[in-house]
Amino acid sequence: MAEADRTEQATPRRRQKARERGQVARTRELAPALALVTTTLCLSWTVMRWPYEWRALFSGLLLQALKGSADASPACVTKAAVVTAEWAGPPVFFGFLVALTASLAQGGFLLAPQALAFKPEKFNPGTNMQRLFSVDSIRRVLKSCVPTAILVYLAAVLLTSHWSEISSLSFVPAKLAFLKVLALTFEMLWKGGLIFAVWSAADFLLERFNFERQLRMSKQEIKEEHKETDGNPAIRGRIRRLQRQMRRRRMLRNVSDATVVVTNPTHFAVALRYVPQEMEAPVVLAKGQNLLAHMIRQQAVWYGVPIVENPPLAQALYRTAEVGQSIPTKLYTAVAEILAFVYRMQAKEQRARLAAEKSMHAQV
Repeated sequence: MAEADRTEQATPRRRQKARERGQVARTRELAPALALVTTTLCLSWTVMRWPYEWRALFSGLLLQALKGSADASPACVTKAAVVTAEWAGPPVFFGFLVALTASLAQGGFLLAPQALAFKPEKFNPGTNMQRLFSVDSIRRVLKSCVPTAILVYLAAVLLTSHWSEISSLSFVPAKLAFLKVLALTFEMLWKGGLIFAVWSAADFLLERFNFERQLRMSKQEIKEEHKETDGNPAIRGRIRRLQRQMRRRRMLRNVSDATVVVTNPTHFAVALRYVPQEMEAPVVLAKGQNLLAHMIRQQAVWYGVPIVENPPLAQALYRTAEVGQSIPTKLYTAVAEILAFVYRMQAKEQRARLAAEKSMHAQV
Protein backbone atom coordinates (compact mmCIF):
# COMPACT_ATOMS: atom_id res chain seq x y z
CA MET A 1 0.00 0.00 0.00
CA ALA A 2 1.23 3.48 -0.86
CA GLU A 3 2.86 5.47 1.92
CA ALA A 4 0.59 8.43 1.16
CA ASP A 5 -2.48 6.36 2.11
CA ARG A 6 -1.16 5.68 5.61
CA THR A 7 -2.36 8.85 7.28
CA GLU A 8 -3.82 7.46 10.52
CA GLN A 9 -2.05 6.74 13.78
CA ALA A 10 -1.58 3.10 14.70
CA THR A 11 -4.28 1.50 16.82
CA PRO A 12 -3.49 -0.26 20.13
CA ARG A 13 -4.13 -3.62 18.46
CA ARG A 14 -1.57 -2.92 15.73
CA ARG A 15 0.98 -1.81 18.34
CA GLN A 16 0.35 -4.97 20.33
CA LYS A 17 0.88 -7.14 17.26
CA ALA A 18 4.13 -5.33 16.47
CA ARG A 19 5.28 -5.84 20.05
CA GLU A 20 4.49 -9.56 19.84
CA ARG A 21 6.79 -9.71 16.80
CA GLY A 22 9.52 -7.96 18.79
CA GLN A 23 9.15 -4.63 16.96
CA VAL A 24 9.63 -1.64 19.27
CA ALA A 25 11.34 1.72 18.99
CA ARG A 26 14.78 0.96 20.43
CA THR A 27 18.43 1.79 19.88
CA ARG A 28 21.16 -0.53 21.09
CA GLU A 29 23.71 2.20 21.75
CA LEU A 30 21.83 4.18 24.39
CA ALA A 31 22.12 1.71 27.28
CA PRO A 32 25.91 1.08 26.94
CA ALA A 33 26.56 4.80 26.42
CA LEU A 34 24.78 5.76 29.63
CA ALA A 35 26.44 2.86 31.45
CA LEU A 36 29.86 4.09 30.28
CA VAL A 37 29.19 7.63 31.50
CA THR A 38 27.87 6.41 34.85
CA THR A 39 30.74 3.99 35.45
CA THR A 40 33.33 6.61 34.52
CA LEU A 41 31.86 9.21 36.87
CA CYS A 42 31.65 6.70 39.73
CA LEU A 43 35.28 5.71 39.23
CA SER A 44 36.38 9.33 39.04
CA TRP A 45 34.86 10.09 42.43
CA THR A 46 37.10 7.48 44.09
CA VAL A 47 40.20 8.01 41.97
CA MET A 48 42.16 9.69 44.76
CA ARG A 49 41.87 6.62 46.96
CA TRP A 50 43.13 4.19 44.32
CA PRO A 51 46.90 4.63 44.79
CA TYR A 52 46.69 4.18 48.55
CA GLU A 53 44.37 1.16 48.42
CA TRP A 54 46.28 -0.68 45.74
CA ARG A 55 49.65 0.21 47.29
CA ALA A 56 48.47 -1.17 50.61
CA LEU A 57 47.21 -4.29 48.85
CA PHE A 58 50.45 -4.93 46.99
CA SER A 59 52.52 -4.23 50.11
CA GLY A 60 50.49 -6.73 52.08
CA LEU A 61 50.79 -9.33 49.34
CA LEU A 62 54.57 -8.89 49.21
CA LEU A 63 54.88 -9.19 52.98
CA GLN A 64 52.81 -12.37 52.98
CA ALA A 65 55.00 -13.76 50.20
CA LEU A 66 58.18 -12.95 52.15
CA LYS A 67 56.88 -14.73 55.23
CA GLY A 68 56.31 -17.86 53.20
CA SER A 69 53.39 -18.99 55.37
CA ALA A 70 51.23 -21.90 54.14
CA ASP A 71 48.08 -19.92 54.83
CA ALA A 72 49.30 -16.87 52.94
CA SER A 73 47.83 -17.73 49.51
CA PRO A 74 44.14 -17.99 50.55
CA ALA A 75 44.42 -14.83 52.63
CA CYS A 76 46.06 -12.92 49.77
CA VAL A 77 43.39 -14.04 47.30
CA THR A 78 40.62 -13.09 49.71
CA LYS A 79 42.09 -9.67 50.38
CA ALA A 80 42.62 -9.00 46.69
CA ALA A 81 39.01 -10.01 45.98
CA VAL A 82 37.68 -7.73 48.72
CA VAL A 83 39.68 -4.72 47.51
CA THR A 84 38.67 -5.36 43.90
CA ALA A 85 35.00 -5.65 44.91
CA GLU A 86 35.15 -2.43 46.92
CA TRP A 87 36.82 -0.67 44.01
CA ALA A 88 34.80 -1.99 41.06
CA GLY A 89 31.53 -3.03 42.75
CA PRO A 90 29.71 0.33 43.06
CA PRO A 91 30.62 1.61 39.55
CA VAL A 92 29.61 -1.68 37.94
CA PHE A 93 26.38 -1.81 39.96
CA PHE A 94 25.34 1.74 39.10
CA GLY A 95 26.35 1.26 35.47
CA PHE A 96 24.25 -1.90 35.25
CA LEU A 97 21.32 -0.15 36.94
CA VAL A 98 21.44 2.76 34.50
CA ALA A 99 21.75 0.42 31.50
CA LEU A 100 18.78 -1.63 32.71
CA THR A 101 16.69 1.50 33.24
CA ALA A 102 17.57 2.78 29.76
CA SER A 103 16.63 -0.56 28.22
CA LEU A 104 13.30 -0.71 30.05
CA ALA A 105 12.54 2.88 29.05
CA GLN A 106 12.76 1.83 25.39
CA GLY A 107 9.67 -0.35 25.25
CA GLY A 108 9.92 -2.07 28.63
CA PHE A 109 10.54 -5.77 29.20
CA LEU A 110 9.92 -7.52 25.89
CA LEU A 111 9.42 -11.25 25.34
CA ALA A 112 8.43 -11.97 21.74
CA PRO A 113 7.86 -15.70 21.04
CA GLN A 114 7.16 -14.95 17.38
CA ALA A 115 10.60 -13.40 16.97
CA LEU A 116 12.25 -16.42 18.65
CA ALA A 117 10.31 -18.96 16.60
CA PHE A 118 12.29 -21.22 14.27
CA LYS A 119 12.16 -20.01 10.67
CA PRO A 120 14.04 -21.89 7.92
CA GLU A 121 14.55 -18.70 5.91
CA LYS A 122 16.83 -17.39 8.65
CA PHE A 123 19.43 -19.98 7.58
CA ASN A 124 19.13 -19.22 3.87
CA PRO A 125 22.49 -17.78 2.70
CA GLY A 126 20.84 -15.87 -0.13
CA THR A 127 18.38 -14.17 2.21
CA ASN A 128 21.13 -13.36 4.72
CA MET A 129 23.36 -11.86 2.02
CA GLN A 130 20.46 -9.81 0.73
CA ARG A 131 19.76 -8.58 4.27
CA LEU A 132 23.47 -7.85 4.80
CA PHE A 133 23.65 -5.55 1.78
CA SER A 134 20.20 -4.03 2.18
CA VAL A 135 19.52 -0.33 2.55
CA ASP A 136 18.76 -0.70 6.26
CA SER A 137 22.03 -2.52 6.88
CA ILE A 138 24.06 0.13 5.07
CA ARG A 139 22.18 2.83 6.93
CA ARG A 140 23.03 1.24 10.29
CA VAL A 141 26.70 0.96 9.35
CA LEU A 142 26.87 4.60 8.27
CA LYS A 143 25.00 5.63 11.39
CA SER A 144 27.54 3.85 13.61
CA CYS A 145 30.42 5.49 11.72
CA VAL A 146 29.31 8.97 12.75
CA PRO A 147 29.90 8.62 16.53
CA THR A 148 33.07 6.64 15.84
CA ALA A 149 34.43 9.47 13.74
CA ILE A 150 33.49 11.97 16.44
CA LEU A 151 35.25 9.88 19.10
CA VAL A 152 38.38 9.61 16.96
CA TYR A 153 38.33 13.37 16.45
CA LEU A 154 37.87 13.93 20.19
CA ALA A 155 40.83 11.65 20.99
CA ALA A 156 43.00 13.46 18.44
CA VAL A 157 42.06 16.85 19.89
CA LEU A 158 42.82 15.75 23.45
CA LEU A 159 46.14 14.20 22.51
CA THR A 160 47.12 17.27 20.51
CA SER A 161 46.18 19.69 23.26
CA HIS A 162 48.06 17.69 25.93
CA TRP A 163 50.93 16.50 23.77
CA SER A 164 53.51 18.67 25.47
CA GLU A 165 52.49 17.28 28.88
CA ILE A 166 52.44 13.70 27.59
CA SER A 167 55.91 14.03 26.04
CA SER A 168 57.34 15.33 29.32
CA LEU A 169 55.96 12.51 31.49
CA SER A 170 59.26 10.64 31.35
CA PHE A 171 60.91 13.50 33.25
CA VAL A 172 58.43 13.66 36.16
CA PRO A 173 57.99 11.31 39.15
CA ALA A 174 56.12 8.07 38.51
CA LYS A 175 53.25 8.98 40.83
CA LEU A 176 52.65 12.31 39.11
CA ALA A 177 52.91 10.69 35.67
CA PHE A 178 50.41 8.04 36.70
CA LEU A 179 47.92 10.64 37.95
CA LYS A 180 48.33 12.67 34.78
CA VAL A 181 47.69 9.69 32.51
CA LEU A 182 44.76 8.71 34.69
CA ALA A 183 43.23 12.18 34.50
CA LEU A 184 43.68 12.28 30.72
CA THR A 185 42.11 8.83 30.40
CA PHE A 186 39.10 9.82 32.47
CA GLU A 187 38.64 13.02 30.51
CA MET A 188 38.61 11.04 27.28
CA LEU A 189 36.22 8.46 28.72
CA TRP A 190 33.59 10.79 30.12
CA LYS A 191 33.65 13.15 27.14
CA GLY A 192 33.47 10.24 24.72
CA GLY A 193 30.69 8.62 26.73
CA LEU A 194 28.76 11.89 26.83
CA ILE A 195 29.04 12.29 23.06
CA PHE A 196 28.03 8.68 22.61
CA ALA A 197 25.01 9.15 24.91
CA VAL A 198 23.83 12.31 23.13
CA TRP A 199 24.16 10.59 19.77
CA SER A 200 22.29 7.53 21.08
CA ALA A 201 19.44 9.70 22.41
CA ALA A 202 19.14 11.41 19.02
CA ASP A 203 19.24 8.02 17.33
CA PHE A 204 16.45 6.78 19.63
CA LEU A 205 14.25 9.74 18.68
CA LEU A 206 14.94 9.02 15.01
CA GLU A 207 14.15 5.32 15.45
CA ARG A 208 10.93 6.20 17.26
CA PHE A 209 9.90 8.55 14.45
CA ASN A 210 10.59 5.88 11.82
CA PHE A 211 8.79 3.26 13.89
CA GLU A 212 5.69 5.42 14.23
CA ARG A 213 5.76 6.11 10.50
CA GLN A 214 5.98 2.39 9.73
CA LEU A 215 3.04 1.65 12.03
CA ARG A 216 0.75 4.19 10.37
CA MET A 217 -2.44 2.77 8.95
CA SER A 218 -4.81 3.66 6.18
CA LYS A 219 -8.49 4.23 6.82
CA GLN A 220 -9.28 0.97 5.05
CA GLU A 221 -6.91 -0.95 7.35
CA ILE A 222 -8.61 0.59 10.39
CA LYS A 223 -12.01 -0.51 9.04
CA GLU A 224 -10.72 -4.03 8.45
CA GLU A 225 -9.30 -4.15 11.97
CA HIS A 226 -12.63 -3.04 13.43
CA LYS A 227 -14.30 -5.84 11.50
CA GLU A 228 -11.84 -8.35 12.94
CA THR A 229 -12.19 -7.16 16.52
CA ASP A 230 -15.90 -6.30 16.60
CA GLY A 231 -17.10 -8.70 13.93
CA ASN A 232 -18.69 -8.09 10.56
CA PRO A 233 -21.61 -5.59 10.78
CA ALA A 234 -23.88 -7.97 8.85
CA ILE A 235 -23.08 -10.81 11.26
CA ARG A 236 -23.60 -8.55 14.27
CA GLY A 237 -26.96 -7.46 12.84
CA ARG A 238 -28.02 -11.07 12.31
CA ILE A 239 -26.99 -11.95 15.88
CA ARG A 240 -29.05 -9.05 17.22
CA ARG A 241 -32.06 -10.13 15.15
CA LEU A 242 -31.77 -13.68 16.48
CA GLN A 243 -31.51 -12.37 20.03
CA ARG A 244 -34.62 -10.24 19.54
CA GLN A 245 -36.49 -13.23 18.14
CA MET A 246 -35.49 -15.37 21.10
CA ARG A 247 -36.60 -12.68 23.56
CA ARG A 248 -39.87 -12.32 21.65
CA ARG A 249 -40.60 -16.06 21.76
CA ARG A 250 -39.72 -16.22 25.44
CA MET A 251 -41.98 -13.22 26.11
CA LEU A 252 -44.88 -14.79 24.21
CA ARG A 253 -44.52 -18.01 26.21
CA ASN A 254 -44.82 -15.97 29.41
CA VAL A 255 -48.28 -14.75 28.34
CA SER A 256 -49.69 -18.07 29.56
CA ASP A 257 -48.85 -17.03 33.14
CA ALA A 258 -50.47 -13.59 32.84
CA THR A 259 -53.40 -12.48 34.96
CA VAL A 260 -54.74 -9.99 32.41
CA VAL A 261 -53.81 -8.48 29.05
CA VAL A 262 -54.51 -4.75 28.65
CA THR A 263 -54.99 -3.68 25.01
CA ASN A 264 -55.44 -0.51 22.96
CA PRO A 265 -57.33 -2.54 21.46
CA THR A 266 -55.27 -3.08 18.27
CA HIS A 267 -52.03 -1.06 18.51
CA PHE A 268 -50.77 -1.93 22.02
CA ALA A 269 -50.93 -4.97 24.30
CA VAL A 270 -49.41 -5.44 27.76
CA ALA A 271 -49.60 -8.71 29.72
CA LEU A 272 -49.63 -8.36 33.52
CA ARG A 273 -49.26 -10.92 36.28
CA TYR A 274 -50.30 -10.37 39.87
CA VAL A 275 -50.50 -12.85 42.77
CA PRO A 276 -51.70 -11.02 45.92
CA GLN A 277 -49.95 -13.32 48.39
CA GLU A 278 -46.62 -13.33 46.50
CA MET A 279 -46.18 -9.92 44.83
CA GLU A 280 -46.20 -6.37 46.09
CA ALA A 281 -47.19 -4.97 42.68
CA PRO A 282 -48.16 -6.35 39.24
CA VAL A 283 -45.29 -7.34 36.97
CA VAL A 284 -45.13 -6.88 33.19
CA LEU A 285 -44.64 -10.25 31.48
CA ALA A 286 -44.90 -9.08 27.86
CA LYS A 287 -45.62 -5.98 25.85
CA GLY A 288 -45.79 -5.20 22.18
CA GLN A 289 -47.00 -2.88 19.47
CA ASN A 290 -48.87 -3.58 16.22
CA LEU A 291 -47.88 -7.11 15.03
CA LEU A 292 -46.37 -8.12 18.37
CA ALA A 293 -49.47 -6.82 20.14
CA HIS A 294 -51.60 -8.99 17.85
CA MET A 295 -49.46 -12.03 18.69
CA ILE A 296 -49.83 -11.32 22.43
CA ARG A 297 -53.62 -11.16 22.06
CA GLN A 298 -53.59 -14.45 20.15
CA GLN A 299 -51.57 -16.11 22.93
CA ALA A 300 -53.98 -14.71 25.51
CA VAL A 301 -56.99 -16.13 23.65
CA TRP A 302 -55.23 -19.49 23.26
CA TYR A 303 -54.42 -19.76 26.98
CA GLY A 304 -57.68 -18.22 28.18
CA VAL A 305 -56.13 -15.09 29.69
CA PRO A 306 -58.65 -12.25 30.16
CA ILE A 307 -58.29 -9.34 27.72
CA VAL A 308 -59.39 -5.87 28.83
CA GLU A 309 -59.51 -2.91 26.47
CA ASN A 310 -58.23 0.30 28.04
CA PRO A 311 -56.33 2.44 25.46
CA PRO A 312 -54.91 5.09 27.86
CA LEU A 313 -53.69 2.51 30.37
CA ALA A 314 -52.28 0.24 27.64
CA GLN A 315 -50.27 3.12 26.13
CA ALA A 316 -49.07 4.27 29.56
CA LEU A 317 -47.95 0.76 30.52
CA TYR A 318 -46.17 0.25 27.17
CA ARG A 319 -44.18 3.51 27.50
CA THR A 320 -43.33 3.47 31.23
CA ALA A 321 -43.02 -0.19 32.23
CA GLU A 322 -40.33 -2.67 31.13
CA VAL A 323 -40.70 -6.42 30.73
CA GLY A 324 -39.82 -8.22 33.95
CA GLN A 325 -40.31 -5.11 36.13
CA SER A 326 -43.12 -3.91 38.33
CA ILE A 327 -45.50 -1.28 37.02
CA PRO A 328 -44.93 2.37 38.04
CA THR A 329 -46.53 3.55 41.26
CA LYS A 330 -48.67 6.14 39.48
CA LEU A 331 -50.49 3.37 37.60
CA TYR A 332 -51.39 1.30 40.66
CA THR A 333 -54.95 2.66 40.91
CA ALA A 334 -55.79 2.14 37.24
CA VAL A 335 -54.34 -1.38 37.20
CA ALA A 336 -56.09 -2.22 40.48
CA GLU A 337 -59.43 -1.32 38.90
CA ILE A 338 -58.65 -3.59 35.93
CA LEU A 339 -57.65 -6.44 38.25
CA ALA A 340 -60.77 -5.95 40.38
CA PHE A 341 -62.89 -6.10 37.22
CA VAL A 342 -61.12 -9.30 36.14
CA TYR A 343 -61.55 -10.88 39.55
CA ARG A 344 -65.29 -10.01 39.54
CA MET A 345 -65.69 -11.49 36.08
CA GLN A 346 -63.81 -14.63 37.08
CA ALA A 347 -65.91 -14.96 40.23
CA LYS A 348 -69.11 -14.45 38.20
CA GLU A 349 -68.02 -17.09 35.69
CA GLN A 350 -67.16 -19.46 38.51
CA ARG A 351 -70.59 -18.97 40.12
CA ALA A 352 -72.27 -19.52 36.77
CA ARG A 353 -70.24 -22.66 36.22
CA LEU A 354 -71.10 -23.99 39.67
CA ALA A 355 -74.79 -23.23 39.08
CA ALA A 356 -74.66 -25.05 35.76
CA GLU A 357 -72.98 -28.04 37.39
CA LYS A 358 -75.64 -28.12 40.16
CA SER A 359 -78.40 -27.94 37.57
CA MET A 360 -76.88 -30.86 35.66
CA HIS A 361 -76.61 -32.92 38.84
CA ALA A 362 -80.23 -32.11 39.71
CA GLN A 363 -81.42 -33.26 36.29
CA VAL A 364 -79.48 -36.47 36.70
